[in-house]
Amino acid sequence: MMTSTAFENKTVIVTGAGQGIGFEICKQLAARGATVLLNDIDEVLANGAVQAIKDAGGNCIACAGDSGDKDFIQSMVDLAVKTSGSLDVVIANAGITLFGDFFTYPQDSLYKVLHTNLGGTFFLAQAAANQMRTQAKGGSLLFTSSVTAHQAHKDLAAYGMTKAALEMLAKNLVLELSPFKINVNTIAPGATLTERTMDDPNYEAVWSRITPMGSPAKTIDIANAALFLVSDGAKHITGQSLVIDGGWSAISPSPNE
Repeated sequence: MMTSTAFENKTVIVTGAGQGIGFEICKQLAARGATVLLNDIDEVLANGAVQAIKDAGGNCIACAGDSGDKDFIQSMVDLAVKTSGSLDVVIANAGITLFGDFFTYPQDSLYKVLHTNLGGTFFLAQAAANQMRTQAKGGSLLFTSSVTAHQAHKDLAAYGMTKAALEMLAKNLVLELSPFKINVNTIAPGATLTERTMDDPNYEAVWSRITPMGSPAKTIDIANAALFLVSDGAKHITGQSLVIDGGWSAISPSPNE
């Protein structure tokens, strides 16, 4: 079991964390002693999430802004170093899902998905790794992929493509980052109960029916996996992707079945 001080004296950036999976990851990291820089493009969400973590006794700083913007990304890394002297863990969780039929998928939707899901993750990893290698003590990077990187899902060609690319990015960066003792992995969540998915009144019932374990994931299920992969206990794991989907991708029934 991970101790309550597992991330003490560590500084972490988590993007896309105003609610849902990202927020849960931040909450659990802060509860285990980390100083967390919590990013969301929505300033109200970011500030509310940070306040909730502070109210629970955690150390958390709001970083509202576009996680796909290279200059903003560098400002987050600089703030982490200014705050505590180093950057130890980065979790590139921000992503957008824009459903659409492949035959008519608009150019602006594709570029929005690429900007956040790929550009944001790539340049955050780049900025973080450049900082970590100067510190000479290693670090951990984690990208949020998806089961749609492994299994086709209707109207998610663009999204699934970006998530598969993140997993290849993690594999490729093993070559670049291992000499500096920086490990890099991805998590690939399946159906998960969040504020966004619960807007669909049928979501929980449908995914409970077609998920072998009998229910969609809770955010804590994803957070537990994320924390392990960025912990000291996982330092010899790198270039890997962990699917967290209750067994759905093993059998892959359609939500429409």
